[in-house]
Order: sequence, then structure tokens, then C-alpha cells
Amino acid sequence: MKIRELLLSLAVLLFLAPGIAIGADADKAKKQAEIRKAANTALDRFYKADSKLRGAVAKAPGYAVFTTYGLSFIIGGAGGSGLAHDNRAGSDAFMKMAQASAGLQIGAAQSETLIVFKSAKALSSFVSKGWEFGGGAVAGAGAGGKDVSASAGENLVAEALYYTLTKNGLQAGGAVAGTKFWKDADLN
Repeated sequence: MKIRELLLSLAVLLFLAPGIAIGADADKAKKQAEIRKAANTALDRFYKADSKLRGAVAKAPGYAVFTTYGLSFIIGGAGGSGLAHDNRAGSDAFMKMAQASAGLQIGAAQSETLIVFKSAKALSSFVSKGWEFGGGAVAGAGAGGKDVSASAGENLVAEALYYTLTKNGLQAGGAVAGTKFWKDADLN
């Protein structure tokens, strides 16, 4: 009797396993679609704020777009997700971003980040390594994301132009920050 129950359980598991895998693929595709939609919405906001960015993005080997949420009071942190797009290959790498900071800072904000790469090598390095360390002053107020500002202090990514657009919130102060961008293992 026990062998029969074991075989029946195994048969049910083998029958359901493909459906579970298909469900996981559908969830992955849904998350990828959400990130692509958020990236396109962010790009539209950047283009509306500074129309010259449209040409810069089109001519570049690639770009990355992230939506981040952060909080700071002396010590701060931010995180989010986005994608790096290779204009030549037409491919996307889904990525995550995290930042930790310390300094004279206070605020909470939802921001969008646009990184326009100057070379294919910089894009490739960003996707494969994605780590930089920088420091500098930050200040921005979000009232519908009307102003695009280049990053103050050091660029976070070599051979790239880095822009931020604060959607909601207020950030002010100066800090030393470490930022990590990495491929999202679940979505690539």
C-alpha cells in the first residue's frame, strides 16, 4: 500500500512540475515587462525635462535606467531596480541597485537615474562588474520631476553621463556613498 501511495505521489509531482515551471516563467516575464514599462516611463520623464537627452540616448552604445527609493538621516540607504539596454544588440540586462551613505544628509526620495554610456566597453563593464565608489554633495526636491541634474561629485560610472530626476521627496546634504549595480539573477 505504501509503495502505491508513493508512486501516486511521484506521478502527481511529475505531472505538476511542468506547470510550476511555466508559472515561474510567466512571473519572470511579468516582472520584466513591469521593469521595461517603468524604464520607458522614466525615459519619457527625462526627455520631457531635457529634450537633448533623447538624442544622446539614441546615439549612445547603451544606457541604464533605474527607479530608486531612499531614506537618509546621517546614515542613508537606497535601492531599486532597472535595466541596462544595449542599443546595438537591442538587448536588456535586468539589474538591481543598492546604495549606502554616511555624512551630513537628511531626506527621503523616490528618484530615477539615467546613465548614458559613452562606449560599449563602459556598458559591458557596468553590466558585468557594476561597482563604483563616489562622494559628493546632493540636493534635490521633487515636485513632479521637472528638473534633470547631472550628478554632483564623482560620476558613479566611468565613461558615462549620469543623470537623476527626483520624483517625490527631498534630499539635502553631503555624503560619502557606495553604490552597487548588479544583474538580477532571477530576471536574466
